[in-house]
Parts: sequence; structure tokens; C-alpha cells
Amino acid sequence: MYRGFFQWFIGLWLSLVLLSSNISSAIAANSVVHAIIFYSPSCGHCHQVITEVLPPLLEQYNEQFQIIGVNVADPGGQALYQAAIEYFAIPAERRGVPTLVIGETVLVGSLEIPEQLPEWIEVYLAQGGVNWPSIPGLTEALAASASTPTATPIITPAPAVATAAIALPAPTPTSFPNVPGIVAEDTGWRARFARDPLGNSISVAVLLGMVFSIFYHSTTLTHPPSEASQRRWQWAIPPLVVLGLIVAGYLAYVETQQVTAVCGPVGDCNAVQQSKFALLFGYLPVAVLGLVGYVGIGVAWGVARVTRALWAALAQLALVGMAWFGVAFSIYLTFLEPFVIGATCTWCLTSAVVMTLLLWVIAPLTRPALDALRAQ
Repeated sequence: MYRGFFQWFIGLWLSLVLLSSNISSAIAANSVVHAIIFYSPSCGHCHQVITEVLPPLLEQYNEQFQIIGVNVADPGGQALYQAAIEYFAIPAERRGVPTLVIGETVLVGSLEIPEQLPEWIEVYLAQGGVNWPSIPGLTEALAASASTPTATPIITPAPAVATAAIALPAPTPTSFPNVPGIVAEDTGWRARFARDPLGNSISVAVLLGMVFSIFYHSTTLTHPPSEASQRRWQWAIPPLVVLGLIVAGYLAYVETQQVTAVCGPVGDCNAVQQSKFALLFGYLPVAVLGLVGYVGIGVAWGVARVTRALWAALAQLALVGMAWFGVAFSIYLTFLEPFVIGATCTWCLTSAVVMTLLLWVIAPLTRPALDALRAQ
């Protein structure tokens, strides 16, 4: 009798387990997880998340994962982003794009999103899905986009994934290069400059100062400098190199670790650091190149001082070449800030000023370096 009861109990228990499993599977199959991602068309990290991280997840979960994108470069998108910052109390050090909100969870950056998003999708699917985030104004924007046929889509959904488009002030749609499905705001350099008139004006002032420095020292190459002018201010090279290393080192940390930069009251360092122009050739952080440049200048200065003959001439020529190249490259980067990116990075401007001061100190050594090399 006991054996029969035991078998009946085990059978009942297995049936309940299978029934519970089937119910859970049915609930999970019918559940949908909704998410929203804030991005900027000029953000290289956003480009990575949108083109490399999201498509496989959209394909894997099909209709169970729905996501919309909000362009923070658009006034309406920026307003929603600010509302999300206030609603979720996102601290200053975690503000920046890409920011993805799923349920009550906020993920920031191209490291955190790919690492944690798949896990959170599974968690919310197991809970029966999750609706759009409770960001003030989002529901109204979704309703407006659904009823407005002229709404501009911010992210084109993957096949078989129905997502909503947020109705924002309709700009002229233009394709954002290399980011399929994204519509960017068609603005000229005047509109980009107007995003931060004070910061961008400072960028222009620094840019003009660097251009003047290049032309001025180019004209002096035909006149051999005096011995006094060659030695004047040479003591300033080590402290300037140290200052440059501090600035470039911090920017390299921000770019490689993908953290939010500490900015001053003027400019938007994070908009610059998160732009596609922060990476050279698409993979080398510009700040790392600057860090290597300052190290190179310091090494060349030291070698030129402790060696003689050919090595001293080569080190001095390398010192001169790196200073000229550093200012020329800084001119290119500084031009991008007000006229292409539409934001100014005070750390970047500081580095540009340091490199320009180094040129003023090192430039008088150009002719002597060339003459010394010819004499060898």
C-alpha cells in the first residue's frame, strides 16, 4: 500500500513540475521585453552598440525584444534623455550615450550594454516581459508617433520586429553613414556651432592661435636663430611635457575605459570623447596617440641633451618634427569640435594649447637641427 501511495505521489509531483514548466514556457513565449536606447549620430560607441550588439539580439528574440532609439542630438530626444536622467536619478559620472533603459535598469556605455543586456532580457522574459520604461513624456511621444504619419523614425526595426518611432521635430532625413536604419538630423555647421556658442568660440580662438603659430614659425625658418633664442625657454619643455602627459593620460583613460569625463562649466567633453572622431582609423583612441606623442617629445629632449654628434642631431630633429606634427594634428582635431561635432572638450583644448606652447619653445631648434644633421 505504501509503495502504491509513493508511486502515486511521485507521479503527481512530476505532473505538477511538467505543468508548471509548460505554463512558464508559455508565459515566456508570449512575453515581450521593451527597451529604449539614447544615442547620438556622432557617437562612435553608439555606432558599435547599434550595429554590433543589437542586431543579433533582435534576430535571436524576434518579436519578444522590441527597442526604440532616441537621438539626443534632436531637441525632442534631448528632452526625453533629460527626463530619464531625472526619473532614474542617473549620477553625473554615468551620464552619456549610449544609454539603454530596460524596465527599471539603466545600462551605459559600449561595455556595460553588451555585457548585461542579454542577461536582463532573459530575466524580464522569465517575469512575463516588461513594458516601455516609465520615462515622463515617453508614453505621449509613442502615442503621438503612432498617430502621426509624418513621424521621423529614429531606429528602423529589424525584420519581423515591430517597434514604435518617436515623433520629434521633423528634420530633413539623411542617412547616417555606416549605421543602417538611423536617421540623422540634417544640420549645417552653423547649427552645430550654435549648440554651444561659448565653448565653440573658445575652440575657434585656440584654432586661430595654432594656425598663426604654424605660419609664424614657418616664416622664421629662413632666418637662422641666435644662440640665445635657441636656449631661451628650453627649461619649459619638461613641465609642459608633464602637463601634456596628465591631460592626454586622463583622456586616454576616459576613451579606453569608456567612462564619463569630468568637464568644466564650458563645453561638453563627453560629446567629443564619444564621437567617432575620438578613434583614429576606427580603433586607435586619439588620446592614446597624444600620450605617445608627449612621451616621445620627452624622450627626444632627454636624448638630445645627454648625447653628442649624430644621435644628438637625430634626437633634436625628432623633437622638432613631433612638435610641428603635434600642432598640425591639433589644428585638425580642434577644427572638428565646433564645426563638425558641435561640442568643445576643455581637456582637448588644454592639450592643444600645451602642444602649441611646446612648438614656440622648440621651433627655434628647427634650423640648427637640420644644419647639424647635414654636418654629420
